[in-house]
Order: sequence, then C-alpha cells, then structure tokens
Amino acid sequence: MSGKDDDGSTKDLSEKTSVLQSDTFKLRLAQAGQAPPSIVLLVGPANSVGRQWPIEDTDRIIGRAPTAHIFVDDKSVSKFHAKLVMAGGDVSVIDLESTNRTVVNGRQIPPLIPHRLQNNDQIKVGNIILKFLERGSIETVASALSFDRGHTDALTGIANRGALQSKAPELYKRSDLLGVSFTMMMFDIDHFKRINDTFGHSAGDYVLKEITAVIRDKLIRGNDFFARAGGEEFALLLLGSPQKQAEEIGERIRATIEGHQFKFERHVMPITISIGIAFKSEKDTGWELIFERADKALYHSKNSGRNRVSVAS
Repeated sequence: MSGKDDDGSTKDLSEKTSVLQSDTFKLRLAQAGQAPPSIVLLVGPANSVGRQWPIEDTDRIIGRAPTAHIFVDDKSVSKFHAKLVMAGGDVSVIDLESTNRTVVNGRQIPPLIPHRLQNNDQIKVGNIILKFLERGSIETVASALSFDRGHTDALTGIANRGALQSKAPELYKRSDLLGVSFTMMMFDIDHFKRINDTFGHSAGDYVLKEITAVIRDKLIRGNDFFARAGGEEFALLLLGSPQKQAEEIGERIRATIEGHQFKFERHVMPITISIGIAFKSEKDTGWELIFERADKALYHSKNSGRNRVSVAS
C-alpha cells in the first residue's frame, strides 16, 4: 500500500505502520523493564478474571478477607490463605495452614514452608488459579492493559459496569470489617434521548464525557468509586461517609451539574440529573440489595419531576 508524502513523493504506508508497531513494542518493552513481579487471576470470579496485583513489597497476603492484599471473593479460599514473600529479588509463596491448601503447578506445597516461584508458575488456592509473572515480564504489561481495557468505559475513561460489579462486593465486605458505612448513589441524565434527538449523538457523547470530568475532577474524593453503569446512568460508591454527608454530596453533585454550562459547538444545553441514594442496613445480605434500593430511589426522583435527590427508605 502506498500514498503521497507531504512533499508529493510516494511513500510506502506499510512501512509507516511497521514503524508505529515497532515503537509501540519498544514502549511496552521499556514498561516491562520497570514492571515489578505480579500475580494474575486466571480462574475465579468472572468479573475479576485477568485482574493483576503487582508485588512491590514482601508479605502480600492472598485471601478472602477484604483486608487481604490479593483479595479473592470465593468461599473455597481461606480468609488468609497464603502469603507472598520477597527476598533478594526472588518471590516465594507460603501456605498459611489454609483449609483447602495451596498447590503450585499441580503439586501441593507444605504449610509454612516457602516455595520459590518461577515465571508462569500457576498457584491454586482453593478453587482459584493465579499465575506468577516475574519482574520485567512483558506479559505483565500486556495483561494489565487488557484487564484495564475490559474494566474501563471507552467513552468516559472511568470504570464500567463490569468493574462496578467487581468493586461493589469488595467495598461492601470492607465496610463490614472496618465497621463503617457503605453508600450507593445512582444517577442518570434527565431527558438524555431528547439531547441525542435534538443535537445529535456527538452532543450526547460530549455531555457524558463532560459530566464525568466535572464529577471526577471536582466533586468526589480519590478513594470514592465512580463508574458508568450503562447508557446515561452512573454509580458512585462511598465508604465511610455518614448519611448526612452522603446526602450533601448528592445534592452538591446535582446542583453543580445544573449550574454547569454544557456548550457543544454553538449550542448551550441545559443539563440536569436525577439521583437516588441508598445506605447499607443491618438487614442487608449483599450489595445487590443496596443497589436495588438506590435504583428505586433514582426512579422516584425521575417520576417526581427530575433534577432532584431521593433517599431510599
């Protein structure tokens, strides 16, 4: 394949493509050179397969406890199942007298005795399988990029619904362990279809990206979890925010979006959002129940005139 260069001469475009691919590969090699050893989830909860944990310090616990450094939500895994230790650049795994034992490459390892890991070793904890990648492995970079792409919304750059379904149970359990509140806030854009129909889908995409940027950069804390749940619907998870504070955050988000100028090309579009908030209660047995209440509260806001915050009873 060929085409005209800037000076009018014919240039082989396949050569340009080759250069781009080569540069990308060199970048990944450079990134890999700085990549620490890591653990990748091969078999386990569907929404966490491919997740990667860098091993940047010693005594990294693998377990079902929300405080475990490598948290895997599966009943076959003990709360504190195994431990990864670093010494002299090597990484070893130690079984912590787990119920279902730790197996490396098909062989059970004895409890409390370090087993040095090699690149691509498979570690089975309960019914979960993890893979070890040594320091500087280019696969570390590739698998991290792949997982990030699978859990990131392509349009807005924040977490997607899959990431929400992975993070919510983790935060729910962490709230139990720490004895702090857990809040779920759902909101969507009022009359979003009208925006698309009136100004076009490019304008709708602009609104989605602009709302994301305003909320992410100005209205939430770094440890809050913000995701696009689908279409024009978003979710915000708060850990440790008292009820009054969470309601104030919801109202601040609503008011800020109402007052923000959304200008696409020559059009200024009045944009508002409806919000539903639900709090974890002692009767809840899982995060899904909080999600359902937040969703109902959201629709109460929409059915009550939109551009308002409703709190689930």
